[in-house]
Amino acid sequence: MAKEAIKSDKKIFKKLTILLWVGFVLVFVGFPVYIWAVSNNSGNLFGELPSYSQLENPEQNLSSLLFSADDEILGAYYRDNRNPITYDQLGPNLINALKATEDIRFTGHSGIDLRSMLRAAFGVLTLNPQGGGSTVTQQLAKNLFDTRLIEEEDKGKLEGINRLVDQLIYKTKEWILAVRLERSYTKDEIMAMYFNQVSFGNNTFGIQSAAESFFNKKPKELNVEEAAVLVGLQKAVTRYNPLRNPENSKSRRNVVMNQMVKYGYLDKAAYDTLAPQDIVLDYNTQDHTFGPGQYFRAEVQKDLIVIARELGYDLFADGLKIYTTIDSRMQRYAEQAVDSTMRQVQANFYNSLKDANGKMREPWIDSDGRVIKNFIEGEALPRTERYISLKKQYGANSDSIDYYLNKKIPMKVFSWKGAIDTVMSPMDSLKYYKHFLQAGFMAADPHNGQIKAWVGGINYEYFKFDHVRLGKRQAGSLFKPFLYATAVEKGFSPCYEFVDQPITIKIPGQPNPWAPQNAENAFSGEKMTMKKAMAKSVNSISARIMDIVKPDNVVNMAGRLGVESEIGPFYSIALGTVDVSLKEMVSAFGTFANKGTHIEAHYVTKIEDRFGNIIWSKVPQKKRAISEDVAYVMLNMLQETTTNGSGARLWTEYKITDYSQKTNSVGSKTGTTQNASDGWFMTVTKDLVAGAWVGGDDRAIHFSYWPDGQGARTALPIVGRFFEKVYKDKSINLEKGIFERPLNLKMEIDCQKFQDILAPQDSTSGATIYDPEIY
Repeated sequence: MAKEAIKSDKKIFKKLTILLWVGFVLVFVGFPVYIWAVSNNSGNLFGELPSYSQLENPEQNLSSLLFSADDEILGAYYRDNRNPITYDQLGPNLINALKATEDIRFTGHSGIDLRSMLRAAFGVLTLNPQGGGSTVTQQLAKNLFDTRLIEEEDKGKLEGINRLVDQLIYKTKEWILAVRLERSYTKDEIMAMYFNQVSFGNNTFGIQSAAESFFNKKPKELNVEEAAVLVGLQKAVTRYNPLRNPENSKSRRNVVMNQMVKYGYLDKAAYDTLAPQDIVLDYNTQDHTFGPGQYFRAEVQKDLIVIARELGYDLFADGLKIYTTIDSRMQRYAEQAVDSTMRQVQANFYNSLKDANGKMREPWIDSDGRVIKNFIEGEALPRTERYISLKKQYGANSDSIDYYLNKKIPMKVFSWKGAIDTVMSPMDSLKYYKHFLQAGFMAADPHNGQIKAWVGGINYEYFKFDHVRLGKRQAGSLFKPFLYATAVEKGFSPCYEFVDQPITIKIPGQPNPWAPQNAENAFSGEKMTMKKAMAKSVNSISARIMDIVKPDNVVNMAGRLGVESEIGPFYSIALGTVDVSLKEMVSAFGTFANKGTHIEAHYVTKIEDRFGNIIWSKVPQKKRAISEDVAYVMLNMLQETTTNGSGARLWTEYKITDYSQKTNSVGSKTGTTQNASDGWFMTVTKDLVAGAWVGGDDRAIHFSYWPDGQGARTALPIVGRFFEKVYKDKSINLEKGIFERPLNLKMEIDCQKFQDILAPQDSTSGATIYDPEIY
């Protein structure tokens, strides 16, 4: 029996020895061979790993950032809202929270933490999970190069056979990539890459976007509890979302802070104070419709997409840096000026719609002040995207179209007191929104063409149409300076006198003569200088000057100054019957301030790739449009509008100059169309030109009493408030100053010294007849 026992023990010992050797070979030979095989995709069994060049330049969807001229971020264009930062921008609270929660031995391992792996494996075997074994580097590898999501044709032969086999291959690849990442990057770089890569929910990718979104802070500014909230989100971005699940998020935050106490990153006393406190958010939606310059960002995006595509880049994924001309402070003041003014203008407009009994009429009226019947159904509705889409879907089936247009649905609508949650049909909402007046504002530096502020409407979230570049409306008297500039160029002094009296002009090729009326349908009979006539926007004198200089020459002058819209050579353009955009009008008036040289208005100076290399830069076009003398004379005439004309509120109310204009030259011009559907105002200073437009979306929407809709009442306050704020902000450094007079100015502009002979008059009639052949 003893011999048999000894023999049995020897067999057992032999088997154990064989097992140990097999285990030894598997661990110390087989495992390395397996790792080598996975690393090299031996026999195409495991699928390819990212190359070292891909490790050094991992593919990421990076936000392209839009910068202001004063280095503020105006916004971003992205698929994934991710703005990378460097390690020194993280701050210790984030770093310590992540280490304590995910990888306390981060600085000591080389990508794989064997102690954590063994602890996790033991927990699985004993059915008592002890936490994950993945290091921060492994998690980064998984986020950067998720091998589970590779294309089917790129997978190895063993992948997809068995779930456990797949898990082993995936995990092995993460180990290998983690080690390779550790060899390619420093610990600081890996930490920064991790925070830049991970998602935090709510369309935020990377810590920069998350910190700004949830707490309105830079990552380095986050306190301990805020950092703990964001690090805690990595366990499950939905379950621990502080907006959707605040109690879950608070519990997870406390777990993270408790880990920080455990490893000496946070005092227990501090934890005891912070743990009971609720999470305090300063949430900012990361969306293109929020933040400064929404209209500007939407318009410039159209150009950037084209530029990026031509250069071989993707605006929404390649992390470009776009440097604009916009000044963030001027932009803020412009938005404030539009907001405060339009609240008042809208209130005035509502009041104008009420009768003596307080009943409100519809705002769309004809030239006789009567409400236009079927305006919404016949004119406004057919232009809407909803109607066009329904018509494509249902064709001529008006019943289906009517059903969906009149079906009441929950919606949020704009009001000047804040958004209103309501139930309304699309037809009702269209009628509701047509009651609002719109506005546009732009300011630019006339010396380099750089646009400094751009406000395209009253609220981008609800009104997407841009009234700076896209909106083209009749300019009214705002066009008259181009007429007068033509006359000055032909030698007419601003002191040349005309009589404000009825005028009839025979126009070749037209059966009926042209007999324009003044704004008030009255003629004063007063003899006045061209300077005064332009300041008072006297139509009779503008018509006479047009007959002298001829429409072709005025069209040519407008084009030279910067008006790009097509203008017909008609006599009526003397009164502003041309459709132009605010952008081109500001640009054209800037030519006067730039001594007669027109510089293309632009808003992007350069574009850099993600590495800081300049890939595109703007060289604005410039050309001599008029002489320096003509430009200065026009500035002098525009000053008359500020001193004694419709722009007087600039000095009486907004104090941006005084009556004498000895310390600050300010030229201006109003514009109001015949039915007051468009109100314009332009201001020219030494170093900044700004203009505003106010009106309804449709020309039929306007004040019924013409003076209420004048540019001096609707648009002027926007410009006045803007300049008032800009001059007060000393950080902008916009200096006041006078227009520089040319040396040896050839034209006399002091009307007390000027003497000339008036054009011949027909004293036998009440009208002055001008025959084009005379001139």
